[in-house]
Amino acid sequence: MAVTIKDVAREAGVSVTTVSKVINGSPSISQATTDNVRAVMERLEYIPNQHATNLARASTKNIAFLTTLRKGQAFDYPHMFEIICGAENELEKSGYTLTIINASREVKMGETAKKIILKKSADGIIIHDVPIDRSIADFIIKKEFPHMIVGKPDFSHRVSWTDTNNILSGEIAAQHLYQCGYGRIAFIGGKTDSGSVISPHRLQGAQSFLREHRTEIGDEYIRHISYDAGESYEAMISLLNKENRPDAVICENNLIAAGVINALKDNKIAVPKEMGVIMIDDNPYSKVITPTPTVVNIDVYDLGVQIVRNLMRKIKNPALQIQTYTTLPELIVRGTTTTPSVTPRL
Repeated sequence: MAVTIKDVAREAGVSVTTVSKVINGSPSISQATTDNVRAVMERLEYIPNQHATNLARASTKNIAFLTTLRKGQAFDYPHMFEIICGAENELEKSGYTLTIINASREVKMGETAKKIILKKSADGIIIHDVPIDRSIADFIIKKEFPHMIVGKPDFSHRVSWTDTNNILSGEIAAQHLYQCGYGRIAFIGGKTDSGSVISPHRLQGAQSFLREHRTEIGDEYIRHISYDAGESYEAMISLLNKENRPDAVICENNLIAAGVINALKDNKIAVPKEMGVIMIDDNPYSKVITPTPTVVNIDVYDLGVQIVRNLMRKIKNPALQIQTYTTLPELIVRGTTTTPSVTPRL
């Protein structure tokens, strides 16, 4: 027969209310009584009913991670799982669990988020790779529901978000190539019709730095493709076929870099002497690319940690507005760029 809270109370010589307060960490119970009750719980192998405890607290101790899950997701968006790992490990410290909820079958935009909020099936929600518009953002704010959006929305609003600074990533990439002496820089990034602002922001950052130094990436050196190594291979070939071809390329992510490096090898272009290559994001393909690419790395595990820390602040104060860039990008110099110099090549 299962041990009950009444059994613990009787064995410890206290009331059921006292045992309940010990379980919930009430500061009104003395340390001696707390130690006694916990010792009895351990001896009797009593495990509190967490669901009942959460109901008493008017809390689920659960966070919903709303995202899209499709076949091939692990290969197309590997960063999602690093974010989840960072978030889950940080939540565990506060006694929370993380529930992944699939929004890929939504008939109407935002219906899954609204259902979570109206049913109060979680204490907070993290929204990742799920389209939202102003009406959904208005709904979240109206309900004062603790939330955190992964990535800055493409519209101005009071919703809270946490993002890595993709503009800064582009600036760092362009600055490094410029300081290495490369003078004709190309950019290969993702298509801009998907609603994602990551690729435009990284290109914006690169252009911003270069324009400060009286140059820029010309339109003829910009390619927007699907996130596919085959397409990036073809994009690099088209750049090599130009009469005044570039001498360096910024790859928006490491999957694009894989195709670029293969194109350069097949055309016997010496890297980094004839063509410099820098990519943004280190994982998951950098370990299988030779030479190992220079990278502007983003610690997306830490991004997950920071998202949860911001969400915990929102849970304590739902009216708090948090809009922040975090997890600064880091330059890691490897074998696909030359030693920094002073004057860029022309």
